[in-house]
Amino acid sequence: MAKRNLTDFVEQVTGGRHLRVENDLGDGFVVLRATEAQRRQAAHDIRGTEDIVIEMLRNSRDAHASNIFLALSREGDTRRITMIDDGDGVPDHLHDRIFDARVTSKLDSMHVDVWGVHGRGMALYAVRENSQKAYVAASKVGGGTSIVVETDTKRLPEKVDQSSMPTFVRSDSGAVAIRGTRNIFRMVAEFTYVDHDSCTVYVGSPVEIAATLWSFGKMLLPRTARVFCESPERIDVCKRLALASDPTGFAELSASIGLELSERSARRIMDGEVEAVAPFSDLIDTTVVKTAGKGSDKSAARTSSKSVKLSKNDAARFKSDVLDAFQSIAQSYYLVGDVDVSLTVRNDAIHLTIPIRRID
Repeated sequence: MAKRNLTDFVEQVTGGRHLRVENDLGDGFVVLRATEAQRRQAAHDIRGTEDIVIEMLRNSRDAHASNIFLALSREGDTRRITMIDDGDGVPDHLHDRIFDARVTSKLDSMHVDVWGVHGRGMALYAVRENSQKAYVAASKVGGGTSIVVETDTKRLPEKVDQSSMPTFVRSDSGAVAIRGTRNIFRMVAEFTYVDHDSCTVYVGSPVEIAATLWSFGKMLLPRTARVFCESPERIDVCKRLALASDPTGFAELSASIGLELSERSARRIMDGEVEAVAPFSDLIDTTVVKTAGKGSDKSAARTSSKSVKLSKNDAARFKSDVLDAFQSIAQSYYLVGDVDVSLTVRNDAIHLTIPIRRID
């Protein structure tokens, strides 16, 4: 305690200079301590939420993941990202250490991709330095990992438009460019386009990703393994939701892998009311979407600017909010409250349909 108090006192007197400077060379030149240099590099590597997403996708890819599940949600100024993969996994004793600077499993495989150098042991360090929370929710050696990150969008900004999808444009020379708002979808699209041979990415709300993992697990996990499993920790992370036998257990298993959802949502998933999301590559056309010549881009921009396209994440959240608001009406008029809300987006309006069914 005395050492901590002395450190606090010195930091207060020097403004933290002694913690940042290893050697003062004079004339305004200093040698930074390694920790200060790392902190500054982390601030450079992560400029927004979108950068966190691409770093986590690259991390899963380099952990030899074949399938990556990205759950996105936002409440107020808090953005929550849960990245679940079927890669190499992380040993229990390293769950916290992987967020330290210079910690990497890629001693002999450092490489450069289109987003820069990867393998320095700085990606997850930069993610934690720029977030409110960053932790391993679940992992199994050889059986995948779930990492949860929460950011404060006031501190770490993100693009206001998080619903529009990017456009793939092929020029007359044959080169492909990805255009559109540099939001999370665009970063995922770029990753999907570059690494489509090695990874399949699924993107959605926590409820949608939970439904996808439930379907994924039931398809790959033998029934005997589901029935006689004594501990979920023995099962690969991406398959664990298939162990659920009731909504309560489903919600608990979801929370254990970083996906927070209600029992009502769990029940809807198990009743088949929430569909699994398709691979992100199915949502985008990675061939020739537009030809970038003779004004075709301009005409395309004029067309797209007149319409609104809700992301699956936003549409699902909107429908869930509407359904929650409908519950009081349903109770007052003796209607079935747990119904399937349909949503259609047109150029000039958003149409919602809530089925009316009397309670028998």
